[in-house]
Formats: sequence, C-alpha cells, structure tokens
Amino acid sequence: MGKVDNNKQQKRDSLLESAFSLFINNGFTKTSISDIVKQAGVAKGTFYLYFKNKYDIRNHLIAHKASQVFQNAYHKLQNHPEITDFENQILFIIDQILDQLSENHSLVMLLSKHLSWGFVRNSLVYASGKDTPSIVTIFETMLQNSKNTYRSPELMMYMILELVSGTSYNAILYKEPVPLEELKAHLYAAIKLIFTQYQITEN
Repeated sequence: MGKVDNNKQQKRDSLLESAFSLFINNGFTKTSISDIVKQAGVAKGTFYLYFKNKYDIRNHLIAHKASQVFQNAYHKLQNHPEITDFENQILFIIDQILDQLSENHSLVMLLSKHLSWGFVRNSLVYASGKDTPSIVTIFETMLQNSKNTYRSPELMMYMILELVSGTSYNAILYKEPVPLEELKAHLYAAIKLIFTQYQITEN
C-alpha cells in the first residue's frame, strides 16, 4: 500500500473508530456526522469520500468490527496447526470470538444481531480492507480440506452463528441464564449436533 492509499485508509479507519465510540457512548440517534468528523479530526467533506450517510458508516462499522473479530480468531487458529479437523477449527474460532466479545461489551452491543452467516456473506467479503482473505474465503478453504462433507454448508453455518449470537448476548452482558463460561459447554454440544445433522454419511 502506497503512502496516499495508506493515508486514505487511516482517515477511513479514524472515521470508523470515532463513529464506534460515539454510537456506543451517545447512541446512534444522538450522534451526528458533524460529531463523527470532529472527533476523527477530518473535514466534513472527507466523510462523504468514504460514506454516503450516517446509516452507511454504521453498516461499514459493523462489517469492519465483525471482520476484525473473525480475523483475530482465525489468526489465533494459525498458531495451532494441530487443530486440523474442520469441526474443531470452527469450534475454536467460535470460542475465540466469544472470548473477544466477553472482554469488550461494546462489541457485543454493536454486533449481537450481526454475527449471522447472511451478514458474513453480504458484508465481510469486502470488509477487511487489507491483504487478508475474507472470512468467506477462509471458511470455503477449511470446508474443502474437511474430511467430511456437508449438505447445505452455508445453511449449516447460518444455524450455528444464529445460535451463537442469540444465546451469548445475555450470557455475556448479564450472566443470564448462566455466565458465558458455563454456557459454552451446552452451546458447543448443540453445535456438534448441528454438524452431525448436516453431515453426509456414506452408505
């Protein structure tokens, strides 16, 4: 990335981080574009070079943050070459995602309704902005290397991610019905059942 491109990326990232801080602290409705550019330290015209309006930057922000969470989890997986089984790789990534969310409740509030496969498909493909593979590409590669085959793998991942996002929100923020660490065993057992349900067995 050249100096000009790097400068553009820094301005875009600054706008996203400012929007994140303001949306979490002040709320989406009470945050204006003027607030965002002021905190980011850029001109208002710069905002419109990257985003159409406040709703657009919110959508990009969700994609940006979700991509970071997924990429961080995947990079940690790379430090464990002994985990070669597809299902164990997915469980490891999910565990890392939940740990990141547990450490940052602001992320939970932002992403709770957006960790679904449909969102991954539509947004994370273009969200990374770096020379790293998209989450979809990573998933497809892991799936190709799996010793098992699955019917409707995208639907399978949709079911899994909906389960994870739906059950973890209250467990992380309010420890209800149980704390996250206690929930994990039940959650992972349910995910394994989903894998079994979608796995194609040879006769």
